[in-house]
Amino acid sequence: MIGYYVHHHGVGHMTRSASIAGALEEPVTVLSSRCPPADHPAVDWLDLPLDVPADPLGSRLVDMVTDPTAHDTVHWAPTGVDGLTDRMAAIAAWIARVRPSVVVVDVSVEIAVFVRLMGVPVVVMAMPGDRTDGPHDLAHRMADRIVAPWSRDVYDPAHLHPFAGKTHHVGSISRFADRTRDPDAAATEPTVLVLGGAGGSAVDTRAVEAAARACPDHRWRFAGPGSWVEDVWPLLTGASVVVTHAGQNAVADVACAATPAIVIPQERPFDEQMATADALSRGGIAVTTPSWPAPQAWPRLLEQASTVDATRWKRLQTDGAAERAATVISELASASGRAR
Repeated sequence: MIGYYVHHHGVGHMTRSASIAGALEEPVTVLSSRCPPADHPAVDWLDLPLDVPADPLGSRLVDMVTDPTAHDTVHWAPTGVDGLTDRMAAIAAWIARVRPSVVVVDVSVEIAVFVRLMGVPVVVMAMPGDRTDGPHDLAHRMADRIVAPWSRDVYDPAHLHPFAGKTHHVGSISRFADRTRDPDAAATEPTVLVLGGAGGSAVDTRAVEAAARACPDHRWRFAGPGSWVEDVWPLLTGASVVVTHAGQNAVADVACAATPAIVIPQERPFDEQMATADALSRGGIAVTTPSWPAPQAWPRLLEQASTVDATRWKRLQTDGAAERAATVISELASASGRAR
């Protein structure tokens, strides 16, 4: 059995876990506080308590807990939080009962360290951004393997260089890796698709409307919270230009569609999205801008994006990325001598 810890913030970690689990031959149990999607290929699900206190007054979490960083050694291990204690106890009981061959952690320094200290091999999913802090360094040092879900040709962060011997750049992992373009889906008029993430990626609809008014020769569509689209693939492939945040899954999906894009990074811890956008800009893969542009800037940006060679998206190596990640995990599971 392979364990796969999925962080509960947003849906990107869950989406990526589904792609990788689907490529694994050994059965997978997901460990998460998120509810299981109906189509997830995991054979079992360990529902974890949240590791935060109740928040009836809307206070900031850091103001409600004591020593959340354990004296600056980790990111989140406050004292006196029952949910955290129950969460770790549930993971420990599952490991003792199941004896997994390996656990994939996407992502949590604390879970990676805890699992490895229980004597289980750990695969850590790397994240973009400035991860030179002590807790990330600890997780990377303790990891048996590190999977970087991007192309090294596009993004080669210095914080992973000390761990080059165990880091595997597998390419950007997309849920659409096995989809092909429908030639009949191409838009009959210039179309802009604005992507808003399912978790934590806010888009100001008024700003989108203002941009659309500034570009009357384009049809504008929005896919995200409030206008959710179950299958966004036809919209991705039918658009002339995609406007997206710089989340890893969104970027990978646009890369699969090979549609010209304007990438607008959103604020995230460790400048995660800024790093991704910067890599795409330096590689000449997409047009990027640090924040949502003023309405009058959009005509020029759309023209600029339309001139970028969309075949440059191939540099992200989305084809076979999930399978390459699965191979790394499977080889470690076999080497651990606990594969079942």
